[in-house]
Amino acid sequence: MEEFHKVRRLPPYVFEQVNRLKASARAAGADIIDLGMGNPDLPTPQSIVDKLCEVVQDPRTHRYSSSKGIPGLRRAQAAYYARRFGVKLNPETQVVATLGSKEGFANMAQAITAPGDVVLCPNPTYPIHAFGFLMAGGVIRSIPVEPDDTFFPPLERAVRHSIPKPLALILNYPSNPTAQVATLDFYKEVVAFAKKHDIIVLSDLAYSEIYFNDAPPPSVLEVPGAIDVAVEFTSMSKTFSMPGWRMGFAVGNERLIAALTRVKSYLDYGAFTPIQVAATQALNGDGSDIAEVRNIYKRRRDVMVDSFGKAGFEVPPPAATMFAWAKIPEKFRHLGSLEFSKLLVEKADVAVAPGIGFGEQGDDYVRLALVENEHRIRQAARNIKRFLSSADETMHNVISLNAHR
Repeated sequence: MEEFHKVRRLPPYVFEQVNRLKASARAAGADIIDLGMGNPDLPTPQSIVDKLCEVVQDPRTHRYSSSKGIPGLRRAQAAYYARRFGVKLNPETQVVATLGSKEGFANMAQAITAPGDVVLCPNPTYPIHAFGFLMAGGVIRSIPVEPDDTFFPPLERAVRHSIPKPLALILNYPSNPTAQVATLDFYKEVVAFAKKHDIIVLSDLAYSEIYFNDAPPPSVLEVPGAIDVAVEFTSMSKTFSMPGWRMGFAVGNERLIAALTRVKSYLDYGAFTPIQVAATQALNGDGSDIAEVRNIYKRRRDVMVDSFGKAGFEVPPPAATMFAWAKIPEKFRHLGSLEFSKLLVEKADVAVAPGIGFGEQGDDYVRLALVENEHRIRQAARNIKRFLSSADETMHNVISLNAHR
């Protein structure tokens, strides 16, 4: 049967191929060390869980909630932005709760996109940044991901040569998957560019609290006047180890927030009220839970960089996020990231995310998630070292299958 129109617009889900291979290996008894999906393994802080358990006892909280978020939660998010970024937000008109940043991005695309609208999207980037607009009927034009001087000439060319003129520019710093971090000066140039060309800025700041130096990542909304053109998406998934709770936010420009809020009002009733109350407590906390999560990821990062490097697989130390973005060892690079990722499952019992899943510009890389403990990360390094050292003897029947590349 012919696929539906919107489904046809989506490319094959690359990660599913690795997931199937991983499941098959586990079913056969293999102990797969999973560094692929960015699914935090750390428990949600007990105080947040306790608040959920307390509130859920009240049957009044079992009813439909508000899709834009309960007032206390929106006030807590506004207070967080004031403390962390020095940004003043009106919780009534400039903050809306989302079911994670992914849902927020997808529904913003539905709210603002007309068929054929052009959206400027980094490549590589987190898939929803592009796919949300593709499903809404938009057209994606890829731009570089590096937040430096090389970023702006392609933007200027895109504006000159795109018909219609681009609707929106997507930012993602700290970046998933590349872990690059933007500066406030970079954001100032972006805001100036957006105002000059009347372009919306959509910033994904899901990893604002997972950083490993003394310079916390900034928000684009810190730039004076940014709120005239920008909306920013955040998530509690990584910051508070709450991925399954599906709690996030969109904040910023009132017109854009109103559009998102209206679309959401037709599509959902918002997160379960006890989750929203527990999230409110988390945001109003003293930050100690955030600091502990950050320290754990930093220790894991350092172990991965050291142990993988000794194994012959160089991993540049990421400045932020819960990911490392590593170039495929040279002798395997011709295979591409998907085939290399399959090999790691088959030959080393290690799962990673193929870079091609984040865009064609990522095909020389794999993404490594810091979602296993230090012992398991060291074990993954030993497995990879054994695979790399024996590859010349065991790879003859694999490389021939990919001679077309």
